[in-house]
Formats: sequence, C-alpha cells, structure tokens
Amino acid sequence: MHVRLSMCIGMPVLDERSDEALASVTGIFAHPDLATLEGLFVMTTRGEEFLAVSDIAHWGRSVVVRDPDAIAPLEERVRLSALWDEARPIVNQRIVTEGGMFLGRCKDVQFETDTFRMEWLFPRKMLRWQRPVPVTAVVEVTVDAVKVRDTYAPAQALPEEEAAMSALEAIGGGTTVG
Repeated sequence: MHVRLSMCIGMPVLDERSDEALASVTGIFAHPDLATLEGLFVMTTRGEEFLAVSDIAHWGRSVVVRDPDAIAPLEERVRLSALWDEARPIVNQRIVTEGGMFLGRCKDVQFETDTFRMEWLFPRKMLRWQRPVPVTAVVEVTVDAVKVRDTYAPAQALPEEEAAMSALEAIGGGTTVG
C-alpha cells in the first residue's frame, strides 16, 4: 500500500496478540542513503519511543506489532542511534537542486508499506505545496539539504519568492521541528 506520512500521524500501534493500543505514530526515521524507512517514532505512555519496521507485522488502518517490547528508545538500537547522530533528516529538510535552487522544505513523503521504500518527497514553500520530487531524483542527503537533480527545478524561478524565503529563513521563520 502506498501511504503518505501525513496520513499516518496519529495512527494507532496495536499488539498483534491482544489488539491492545500500545502507541500512536508521530513520525518516521528514514535512512538518508537508502531511501528506506528504518522505523517509526511513536508516542507511548512513557514518551516518544521507536519502532523498527522489522517489528511491524501488518500495516492497515493501524500498525500491528509482533511484540510490544519492540517499542523502545532509539538509543537502544546502536546502529540506528549512530545513523541518527549524523543529523541527515529528510522530513523538514530543505530540498535544493544541484545548482542550488531552493525547491522548498520536505513536509511529507510517500512510502510503500510492504517494502518501506520511500517513493516521493513533497516540498512546501511559502505555505504552498510544490511539485513532488521522486526519490530517484535525490543525489545526496546532507546535514544542510536534500539535493536533487537540476531537472526538477521549476521552469522559471520567481526572484521575489526566493528573496522572501531567504528573508524568512534568516529570521528563523519557515522552519519547524518535527
């Protein structure tokens, strides 16, 4: 099934054996080099924790897990904790072309729930959704931006729109933590 992250926020996480609600989805952790989801951030009664995709038994109207103990702090997963420390996010990250043109911030992603491969990035700029970018167009993910091929640049950039975005980012506006 192809789903967008924005449609998954708040989705319940259930225990496969008891159907007990364990948590709700709050975000994703995507591998910046492989374009796959490593897991989900979930909110439990203990606070925000992590659920690896390998522990998901089924994805439908809810996320069903094989074992409730699979939900744990990210720090307990050494490989993923090191990857997280690299600080190369995809969601809420700037999307720029190789030539440096700002396309917007990645505010949503689409992924496949069978393979957990990301398919599309959805940039937003100045409160407007921009043209979606396929993950195959991503050249690299750095600490500063998701770089995509120049072919995904709009045909004509509006200088006043870019100037307004630069001014907003200079004063700290237009950025969200998520």
